[in-house]
Amino acid sequence: MDLKEAITSRKSTRKFDGKPANWKKVIQAIDIARFAPMAGNMNVTHFILVEDKDSINKIAEASQQGFVADAGMLIVVVSNREKVKKMFDANEKGFAQQQAGAIIQNLLLALTEKKIDSCWVGFFDDGIIKSALKIPANEDIEAVIAVGTGAKLRKEPSKKPELQNMVFFEKYGTKKKDPEIFVRHDWA
Repeated sequence: MDLKEAITSRKSTRKFDGKPANWKKVIQAIDIARFAPMAGNMNVTHFILVEDKDSINKIAEASQQGFVADAGMLIVVVSNREKVKKMFDANEKGFAQQQAGAIIQNLLLALTEKKIDSCWVGFFDDGIIKSALKIPANEDIEAVIAVGTGAKLRKEPSKKPELQNMVFFEKYGTKKKDPEIFVRHDWA
């Protein structure tokens, strides 16, 4: 699968069959994800792989999203934001969150390429998850990624906004007069 196909076919799966994910493929996806940009070339992001059903159920409760309990595995992405703040002082501007976002996107695309269904979960009670997984206080939970095999209800990825409604030229709100610029002739 090439990058374009991974990007355009990636979708959020919210119905899992509960079967365990392929550990080897998940590790390979994480290996690819780690090549994301990092502020100061300093890695502050880590992954916790969770297959224990009791832990998965606690995290599902913490996220208030029932489908999480049906995932075969969860990947909890954590980062040490304080470490980045120390390096960049008052100018850290969310660098740890930006790094985590880039890593998570790489991870989702790599999982798609490996044909592992996934869903990025961003709403959860940090305290419950930190307690369940013994995450230190100085680590921030950036995301929970539910992974596994989607129930056989595959559907097309959701519709995305039209490109011409997302791009401005020179100033916010300024659109090109020539709509032909947005006609997709070929991705190559």
